[in-house]
Amino acid sequence: MNIRHRAREIALQILYKVDIARNESGEVASYMEDLHPGTEARRYCEALVSGVMEKRSAIDGVIDGFSENWKMDRMAVVDRNVLRLAVYELLYVEDVPFKVVIDEAVELAKRYGSDESGAFINGVLDKVHREAKRPQKKMHAAQ
Repeated sequence: MNIRHRAREIALQILYKVDIARNESGEVASYMEDLHPGTEARRYCEALVSGVMEKRSAIDGVIDGFSENWKMDRMAVVDRNVLRLAVYELLYVEDVPFKVVIDEAVELAKRYGSDESGAFINGVLDKVHREAKRPQKKMHAAQ
């Protein structure tokens, strides 16, 4: 399994747990037991989770703007967190091609979401990719 794929999968699980627990503080260290400290997968997972948590309100605004008839609080928990993760990568991580971000998000949605999740995620992310503006200063996930 690809290192970044595994990091995304764990990041999704962490974001899901944080969302369910309504844990806004971002204390997620206890959720990373599946990734060994110091590994590339752990570093990328930590960068994704901390990035999503830090930029969550901006990310949620983007998702709300591009998901027709679906507000964040009405979305399935898996779907909204797959979208948060992918939108973060699309807008703030410059070393991941948009096709990879969308493909990975659709795969996560198919694995963890409903039968309709993959198509829903693909549609929203396609709009975000085509129409959303990246912030001027992009973050590097490897940092």
